[in-house]
Amino acid sequence: MKPSTGRRRPRRTRKLREATTALAALGFGPKQTNDVAGYVLLAMLDLGPRTPWNGAQNPLRGITPIISFVDDKYGVRYAPNTRETIRDEAVKYFVEEGLFIKNPDDPHRPTNSGKTVYQFEPTALGLIRTLGTSAWKAGLERYLAGKEAIKRELQRNREMARIPVQLPSGQEITLSPGGQNPLIKVFIEEFCSRFVKGGKVVYVGDAANKFQHYDVDYLKSLGVTIDSAAKMPDIVVHDPVCRWLIIAEAVTSAGVVDGKRRSELKRLFGGFPTGLVFVTAFETREVMGRFLGLISWETEVWIAENPNHVIHFNGTRFLGPYPDTLVKT
Repeated sequence: MKPSTGRRRPRRTRKLREATTALAALGFGPKQTNDVAGYVLLAMLDLGPRTPWNGAQNPLRGITPIISFVDDKYGVRYAPNTRETIRDEAVKYFVEEGLFIKNPDDPHRPTNSGKTVYQFEPTALGLIRTLGTSAWKAGLERYLAGKEAIKRELQRNREMARIPVQLPSGQEITLSPGGQNPLIKVFIEEFCSRFVKGGKVVYVGDAANKFQHYDVDYLKSLGVTIDSAAKMPDIVVHDPVCRWLIIAEAVTSAGVVDGKRRSELKRLFGGFPTGLVFVTAFETREVMGRFLGLISWETEVWIAENPNHVIHFNGTRFLGPYPDTLVKT
């Protein structure tokens, strides 16, 4: 990550040094007190080189707007492919330590959303506006003394935004908000109660945590060992009655079980000896219609708005009359 060349004005340099010094005073280590972190701090406060610290604002900003601000106000240009570095080496730590709040405008925004934004935590903002004044030292001491309480409250708010999911066993897990996770919840609670009664949910994925729920020992007892780098499905359920392994993808925008994905999953769970069932879950028929041409044969489709039915993409296997068409004698 290299900023554009050119002589920096003393005012810009001084502002950056004040920012990194403030971060050090707040308890951040070397990686979070470097120039990148300092520029992130200034961008999140909307502070240009001439703006005093008591003029700090509190905008909602994502990673790309942060990069644009630094380029516009400080003449330092970071390439678009440095977005992940800025997020992982600065912004993520500031969120974890309670300095920034993630998606305060919409706590249910999906973890991997391109609309993700951040904002300064109000107590920290009040402190940072005193930088360079006689009130800074005493304010800093009070802030550091209460920092853990702030972090606990922010964590509590994040937990409240998570989606509770009731597993067939009665155990409750939570998923991060947004994305396909509401559909994952419905699949586990509605599909399983209808079609896999007594089933064991072995694995549940989450955009925020790939192995959100993973009973590795149970899966090994079934003959399946998964590499940590494997591209997992969204849900894996063992049906001990039929002796099947239900492997499901919850689809809102991508990820149906097409021919390629079916082959991948078949290899991934190839150690299971008594039958794999591949299911693509959709919220509505309308959503399914957009993917109809991609769905693989020899798979199943379940639609949350019609939970009592499963669509079989299985050729002639289920060809035959239904009971309501038979003439009673």
